[in-house]
Amino acid sequence: MENLSIPAQMRCIEVKDAGPASTLQVNSRAVPQLQASQVLVKVAAAGVNRADLLQRQGLYPPPPGESDILGLEVAGTVVAAADAEHQPWLGQQVFGLVPGGGYAEYVALPAAHLMKKPLEWSFSQAAACAEVFLTAFQAMAQVGHLPAQGRLLVHAGASGVGTAAIQLGKLFGATVAVTVGADEKAQACLALGADYAVNYRVQDFVTAFKQLTPAGFDLVIDPVAGDYLNKDLQLLAMDGQIVVLSMLGGRYARELDMALMLKKRGQLLCSTLRNRPDAYKAQLIQQFLARCGENLGQGLQPVVAKTFSFADAEQAHALLQSNAVTGKLVLCW
Repeated sequence: MENLSIPAQMRCIEVKDAGPASTLQVNSRAVPQLQASQVLVKVAAAGVNRADLLQRQGLYPPPPGESDILGLEVAGTVVAAADAEHQPWLGQQVFGLVPGGGYAEYVALPAAHLMKKPLEWSFSQAAACAEVFLTAFQAMAQVGHLPAQGRLLVHAGASGVGTAAIQLGKLFGATVAVTVGADEKAQACLALGADYAVNYRVQDFVTAFKQLTPAGFDLVIDPVAGDYLNKDLQLLAMDGQIVVLSMLGGRYARELDMALMLKKRGQLLCSTLRNRPDAYKAQLIQQFLARCGENLGQGLQPVVAKTFSFADAEQAHALLQSNAVTGKLVLCW
């Protein structure tokens, strides 16, 4: 490893008393030691995700052997490389996925998980990209398969994944519909390119979308699950797919209509990203860059709702928990 004046200790955000009453504190830890094929990134910014909220509640532990520090995506500068073949990354401004450890001044990650930061982007924008765009891309191109000129429904359309899915869907030539919980979020999604946006608090989205898209949706991206699954089924096209990303609406679906699933030859798929093997993530990143890389910084833009200092991570978590956000929240040193 080539050392470029790297300190022995770093600041990080730690969870105290994981559970319903957890708090976040700035603390000091040793800078991570690199393993083979890894690089060390000096973190400028880190994205805030709902997985962080779950982990601090004790509901979403990191994969075995990974850092217990929160944070699944970072942007910064490469300052060390474990192997000679990765020395060309030194000094490069990058962003990428980490399985944990993002809420810190330094983080180690496989070189194969790096992406170069577009010159047009700030570190805050880059830190808001990897987790949501790769999750959305995985849902519509790896786990699920959005056909050419297909019809896509995205629940929580104003979320980080939702805003990424809208942009990717339009890049792939799809008709994109979203559900949201506020009129201003609907307007934001339409401004991003969504063809239809329904506020589920004031309108039944099943009725609305049956009128707007009578042929149904080829792919539904659903982070809600629970009782949404039966509604998804009602809106599914023949041979359509439902990709579940999370369980914001609960872990159980009451009376799932399997007869309707069979009638439509539908598929119910589930997807995660954090606990995937490193090789899978590297391949996903390669495929994402091959298909979408030239659009980063051009047509594809992370939606940053607000930035906070790392010392104010507690405020960022409270704002995300409130659901009063369009796009991503980002922490910066």
